[in-house]
Amino acid sequence: MVADATHQAPPGPWLAFWRSFRENRGAVIGLAVVSFVVFIAVFANILAPYNPIEQFRDYTKLPPIWVEGGNWKFPLGTDPLGRDMLSRILYGSRISLFIGMAVMLVTAVLGIFLGLIAAFKGGIIDVVIIRIMDLIMAIPSLVLAILIIAVIGPNLTNTIVAITIVYLPRFVRLVRASAMSELSKDYVTAARVAGVGQWRLMFSTVLPNCMAPLIVQAALGISDAILEAAGLGFLGLGAQPPTPEWGSMLADARDLITSNPWVMAMPGIAILITVLAINLMGDGLRDALDPRLRRS
Repeated sequence: MVADATHQAPPGPWLAFWRSFRENRGAVIGLAVVSFVVFIAVFANILAPYNPIEQFRDYTKLPPIWVEGGNWKFPLGTDPLGRDMLSRILYGSRISLFIGMAVMLVTAVLGIFLGLIAAFKGGIIDVVIIRIMDLIMAIPSLVLAILIIAVIGPNLTNTIVAITIVYLPRFVRLVRASAMSELSKDYVTAARVAGVGQWRLMFSTVLPNCMAPLIVQAALGISDAILEAAGLGFLGLGAQPPTPEWGSMLADARDLITSNPWVMAMPGIAILITVLAINLMGDGLRDALDPRLRRS
């Protein structure tokens, strides 16, 4: 009997993931927008028409081109110092994404290490780690970030440090919970019987099976970090002028909210679109990586 020619092997994990992800139209749109933001962040120095800190004193507070009085030399207008808003928005995407990615990377590395140590060691080590994380979570995130910045000083690097400390408990608790649920499974018992060392058991055996929720948390954590950095920048505790960070741009324009609203609207819209796109993409990742949420 000839084998059925129409029979096809089941799709691989990556193909299955992509098929599930693309069924969520919001997630696909979010991915497209995030990819575009990453593109303009990488090539901001090529795409931006001017240096973001260059001042054109004869063109201060110009409105966008769709408002009467706009000038095509400055499509999104200029700020009170005559700096091109389009250039500052483009360079600001680089700063904001850098903060989000840096916070996510450092938080993920520290969170995975501390979470696995807590899950595997147990006892007093587990109690100490979790109690410290509980203490951090007991303080509102923005208040704690402000307190840390007040101690170590306001600049871009210290902003990343403060936000990393604020969001570290999320990763630690998530990794610990995921690892502890894996420790009772047969493959872990078999690995222990086979004589696998504890460090290899942690990072080579258990950690890969905990990655799905961590990937989702990392994606959503980028948007949270961008918002937190914008909040600190608005309060004057984040990136310092003349750095074109979106939050500090909002702070520079807060006195113009009634007279020249576009100066404040542009960075606000940039934050809104970027954070919304990342959250949509994160929701799609969650649905695609969790078999229980995949659409039939």
